[in-house]
Amino acid sequence: MSTLHKTNIKLKQLIKNLFFSTSNKKILEITNDVKDLLLSSKISNGLLNLSVLHTSCSLMVQENADNTVLRDIRRFLDNIAPEEFNYFHNTEGPDDMPAHLKSLLTQTNLTLSIKEKKLILGTWQGIFLLEHRDANKKRNVLFHLIGD
Repeated sequence: MSTLHKTNIKLKQLIKNLFFSTSNKKILEITNDVKDLLLSSKISNGLLNLSVLHTSCSLMVQENADNTVLRDIRRFLDNIAPEEFNYFHNTEGPDDMPAHLKSLLTQTNLTLSIKEKKLILGTWQGIFLLEHRDANKKRNVLFHLIGD
């Protein structure tokens, strides 16, 4: 039988907006931006939640050593949600609805562990922002770190 112990640990939080310029369905690695903000925080251990605040782009953790992985991911997403389809929603052009579908199939939030001010990722993993639109965009990723 376990018992709960009350502790007086007060968790700290850091909430910041990270902004990125994108275009042409670019897949942008944002790992170093996240690490830089993490290092400047006063939190050593905890959880980091990243949320992209848009409906036509997304986030992923993926291989960052071989760029052909990213090219194949883009090709896969373009094949599974093609622009040449009779979508009802096309308010902002032929890439509008496919962008929403690609966002639906990927992730808009990531939660990652932080230990001793280090982002816990595998050897070949990086954090990426996937732009699903052709036009130039300014994207907002909310960085929410909580820990001690």
